Order: sequence, then C-alpha cells, then structure tokens
Amino acid sequence: MRRPDPYRGIALIAPVTVPYERHSTHGAIWFLGRSLALALEAAGLGKDEVDGITVSSFTLAPDSVSSVAEHLGLELCFAEQIPLGGASGVAAIRRAARAVQVGDAEVIACLAGDTADPGSFTGLIKDFSRFSRGAAYRYGAAGPNGVFAMIAADYMARTGATREDFARLCVAQRHNAAANPDALLRKPLTIDDYLQARPIAEPFHLFDCVMPCAGGEALIVTTEERARSLSVPYATICASGERHNVFRSDPIARRGGWRLYRDELYEQAGFGPDALDLVQTYDDYPVISFVQFEELGLCGEGEASAFVRRTNMQWDGGGLPHNTSGGQLSCGQAGAAGGFLGLVEAVRQVTGTAQGRQIPGAARALVSGYGMVNFDRGICTAAAIVAGAGR
Repeated sequence: MRRPDPYRGIALIAPVTVPYERHSTHGAIWFLGRSLALALEAAGLGKDEVDGITVSSFTLAPDSVSSVAEHLGLELCFAEQIPLGGASGVAAIRRAARAVQVGDAEVIACLAGDTADPGSFTGLIKDFSRFSRGAAYRYGAAGPNGVFAMIAADYMARTGATREDFARLCVAQRHNAAANPDALLRKPLTIDDYLQARPIAEPFHLFDCVMPCAGGEALIVTTEERARSLSVPYATICASGERHNVFRSDPIARRGGWRLYRDELYEQAGFGPDALDLVQTYDDYPVISFVQFEELGLCGEGEASAFVRRTNMQWDGGGLPHNTSGGQLSCGQAGAAGGFLGLVEAVRQVTGTAQGRQIPGAARALVSGYGMVNFDRGICTAAAIVAGAGR
C-alpha cells in the first residue's frame, strides 16, 4: 500500500461546540447552522468565504448536505456527507484537507449536529440500518447496549478487566467534565457511585452508557497561509488513517482497524505515543476506549486495565489526560456530533484555547473514532494526530 502524502500546508481552526441539550425542539439543520455561525465568528470569516462543507448527522434525513447548503445560503464548490458515526470527525478533516491541498476549495467547514426529542433515539436505533429494522429491533433487540455488553463481557473474560477498571475511566472523565460548561453530566462521580448504579445490560450499568442528547460540533479546514492571515491559532495534521469492515470473520469484535495503520500513523507523525500530551478516544462505552488504548499502542494487548490503574487521566493530573472535555460519557452523545467531540477538544487543547481546562503546554494530541454498529460491531475506525502550530 502506498504511503500517504503529508498534510503540508493544512490548518485546523475555529473549534466550536453548540451547547448540548437533553432534548430540543430544533431540527438537525438548526444545530448545523448554529455550529457554522459559531465557527465563522471564531475564525473571523464571512459566510461567503466558505467554499466547502462536510456534514455528519443522523437526524438530518430526508435532507442532505445539499439541503444544508441551500438552507444556510452557501454557494459551494465542495460538499460531502460523511455518515460514519463516531469516525466522522477524523474522516471529515482527512477529506477536507485533501480537497484544500489539490485546490478544490480553500475554506471548508466541517459540521456535525443532531437533534433529540423524547422519542428520537428509539426511532434512530429502529431504523439505523436494514439489519436493525429487519433482524434485530423487531425481535426486541433495542439498540447498541446488547451488542456492546457482549463485547465487554468477552473482553473482561479474556483480559481480567473488572468493572472497577472501567470505573476509573468514567470517574476521571467526570472530573474533566466538571470544568466544561457544555457537559450535561458534571456532578462528581465516585467509583462507588459507578459500581452501585442500576444495571442496564450486564456487565453494563448506568454510567457505562452515554446519554443521547442534541448538540453540534464544528471546525474549519483551510490553508496555513489563510489561518495566519486571520491571526487565529491553528493546529496541523501530523498523520491520520482509517479502515472499514476489517476482521469481519472474527466471531466477536476483539480487534479494530487501528492496529492496521498504527505504526504508519506514528511514522508519518515522526514521533510515538510517548510524545503525546493528551488522548481523545471515542467513548460510547468504556470498553471501547480500552480497546483503543491497546490498538493505538498506548499499552500492550490486554493491558488497558493496568494502563488506567497507573495513569492519571484527569486534565490537571499531570499524567496522560484523556477525553479532557468529559467525553461522551459525561458530555452526552449528540448523535454524529459525538464523532467530532474528541477532535474539536483536541484542537482546542493544542491551540491553547480550552478555557477552564487547558493542559499547560499541550502540543500534540491523538484522536480516534469508532462508528456505525451494524450486526455485532462498529465497522468504521479512524485516528489522527494533531499538533498546535508553534507550540
């Protein structure tokens, strides 16, 4: 396989969040439009300077990226819809960066947003795929909890991981969320709180599961020259990769695609895991973060429990901060915006703009995504390493 070209000359600017809400009467396009407005304000750009967008959303249908352009009054030469769930954020900047490099566009807004009402999540999981509609939901399998509970039980049996180990991750992320005004769950969480919470689908209890909500995330991909002219802090892409539908013959999801491009990722970046200042994993369930720790080389295979026991993951703890916004487990899961949450936070951190929870001197961040659970596993994986310019 040919090694990817570097992402020379590309800047990530204006990371923004539309504050999360448990329920909303606004539609998905409202959250996408609001995220664009906030990003333009942060960048000091006018709407007519945007010549490309990417859009990720579960609740946008029957509208599409072209509908978003029409509703928001955008005249574009690049538009892409990225329906990759938790892998959407990294996938978006990969595609946008290449479009900017070849001159297809110069200012691409990467947008993600979803709405939520009291019944929307039930409808989403019912019609998530043809498999969900015809072979799972109709027989009483009501969503991803059952699929991931099976994965978690297998992981625990193979590695010796305990619920106390998962608790350490959840408690650290709740500590981080306390410093994030956009997080929905900011009340302090203890290991005992986690262990004593009501069961959902064994081995999962309440705090293993994300809270569906409404919200939006966005950032802008442009040239370094344009970023400097705007006098805004920016991040660069050191490396990235993605894989889809790998290890499909495994009887249960024990591996992800990250391991297939992990070495290439660090080689392209020019440094390894020891040089990272923070990590943002896709945390729809704690066990999936554990898998990412191992597959991305932060620890050995089966050693994530030992990793979380010895590593301080709080933003102000002096260890290796993880999911410094609180992650989805404490912020909430705003649909496809959940696939942008870690990326937006990573860009904030490496550009020194994570107000109230800024890691001193943070310069290099690893971001990973996981998405689109169909039969029995997520089929999309992505990862990127981003760095602050001049940091």
